[in-house]
Amino acid sequence: MEVLMKARIVLVLTAVCIKTVAGYPDGKVTKSCKDMTPLHGHDPSTSDPPYTITADKSRFSTGDEIQVTLRADSSGSKAYFKGFLIEARNAGNLNEAVGSFQLVDPTISQLLRCNDKDGSAVSHTHKDKKTEVQVVWIAPQDPPSSVRFLVTVLHKYSEYWVKIPGPVVTQYGVDPPPAETTVGGSSDAKTTTASSMLSHSFTSEGCGSSKSCLRDPDGCNPQNLTSCHFLSFRKEETSIVFELSGPAEGYVSFALSLDKWMGNDDVYLCMRDTNRVDVKAAFVSGRTHPEISSENALKDTAWRLSDGVIQCSFRRDIIPSDNQKRFPLDQRYYLFMAHGRAEDGQTHRHDRQPLISSNQKDLTGEPEDLTGSRSPLLLKYHGAFMLIAWMSTVSAGVIIARYFKPDWPESNILGQKVWFQLHRGLMTLTLLLTLVGFVLPFMYRGGWSKRAGLHPYLGCVVMSLAVIQPVMALFRPAPEASRRYIFNWMHFGTGTLAQIVSVITVFLGIHQQALLLPAPWSTGLLGFIVVWFVLADLVLEVHRRGFLPIGKYFQNVKIYTEHINSEDKEEIMFVQDENESLRTNSCFKNIILAVYLCGNLGFLTVLLWTIISV
Repeated sequence: MEVLMKARIVLVLTAVCIKTVAGYPDGKVTKSCKDMTPLHGHDPSTSDPPYTITADKSRFSTGDEIQVTLRADSSGSKAYFKGFLIEARNAGNLNEAVGSFQLVDPTISQLLRCNDKDGSAVSHTHKDKKTEVQVVWIAPQDPPSSVRFLVTVLHKYSEYWVKIPGPVVTQYGVDPPPAETTVGGSSDAKTTTASSMLSHSFTSEGCGSSKSCLRDPDGCNPQNLTSCHFLSFRKEETSIVFELSGPAEGYVSFALSLDKWMGNDDVYLCMRDTNRVDVKAAFVSGRTHPEISSENALKDTAWRLSDGVIQCSFRRDIIPSDNQKRFPLDQRYYLFMAHGRAEDGQTHRHDRQPLISSNQKDLTGEPEDLTGSRSPLLLKYHGAFMLIAWMSTVSAGVIIARYFKPDWPESNILGQKVWFQLHRGLMTLTLLLTLVGFVLPFMYRGGWSKRAGLHPYLGCVVMSLAVIQPVMALFRPAPEASRRYIFNWMHFGTGTLAQIVSVITVFLGIHQQALLLPAPWSTGLLGFIVVWFVLADLVLEVHRRGFLPIGKYFQNVKIYTEHINSEDKEEIMFVQDENESLRTNSCFKNIILAVYLCGNLGFLTVLLWTIISV
């Protein structure tokens, strides 16, 4: 129940936060109404803005309409913009929104409700390139004496100008305010502390003794292995020093979380920007892009780029100030590590499932060499159950039903033939494992996975076929019924189809991000398990037909389709001649079955151990 409740919480958070993802390509930027600053985590540009905002009037009366135009400088290198936010403010109090707007072209602009006033701001509707936008401002009933138009313009995600001052319009009969001399750039530009360059790579020396470390692969050293994903932290007086390293095209990151679910996490990113690295703090609300913090909570930031590896370090106070809104570091958290692509300062979804520490860690506690996994426990169980069901139990059940009907003729288990009870038991176990394994991903995801490709669709097909088989068996006709052969063919066809689809599904499953087994050897090993079953089935089939030397005494084989005296009254089978040596036949089949099961269980054990290890 706890897992289901957490899954529901993640879904609710996702639904609530889906419109607040970083970047706002749809222009729903109401969170930025007050300070007109994009929540991109980058500093506004301080250079001269290559954009102008004009008004077709300088004087107005109550109810007048003034056309406002935002235009890009066509002669410069930034001859377009992707996003914008236009507002009208009281020239004497720039925190007060004035009047409302009317759209000229609804395909590129939309009205926003800012400062509790409908239509008091205008923003973009998409992130396509634009060169000009026109809107109409309507003067309110009780306007201030003068109104200034302000605009924030975004050229790309990491480059924007905030509150570019536009023209001032004044009521008739009122003297205009004195002219201001403005210097290019954003009026709200913030000063930042420059990061320094790291002189050498990080090292794993001291992990577990002088600092805590989380690494993938386990025990790797970033100084010697470029594929090493590395996080270390150590306490120094009233702060924690972090080191983060890993190969990535765009960013490496880690997060502090109260649970093993993505959402409501304190995030820290090292994002590559051409030939430098930006070190940022952020927050994740649900399964969304991180929202970069506008407050600078990080000190002594440093970075390094080498051989495709991003490295950065920084210091953070254990107890953050009230305005920083960061997690205190003297508590226990799960640690997440992720990496992926970034473009124009905006992060994309991580390339692999995040590495999550096995246990919570107090960052101010004793140094520890931590362990972690990229695969959630529920999905590990899912993979293990499906492998056991469709790579082992079902194949053993098929072989016993297909080739061992004549064996143990004098023995029974609970009143039924031995082969039938073994077959039924193995297939029941297959169905139970499939049912449990089928439910686990839905418990973890809280619903349908949209990024798993064909795997979940084929999984549903396998689940349906697995349920159909026993349902058909409940309604099978009597052995002497004239239409019994229809059931036999349907039972055979449905089972064979389920086995084929399950093999394809398992092959797709071991390449899913949430349970990514090491390639290519895991794929080869899984393929060998399939080939091993085909070889065992082929040897037994050839032997049954009398084509092997061991079968030279029973080469006269007949194919029967009428009533056969066996418990399940199966009619589609090859039956040996009356003169065959049942004892020799049974001994050979038992040897083949034993060899097959030993090989199958050996290969399966290696795959299950791999699942435990990832």
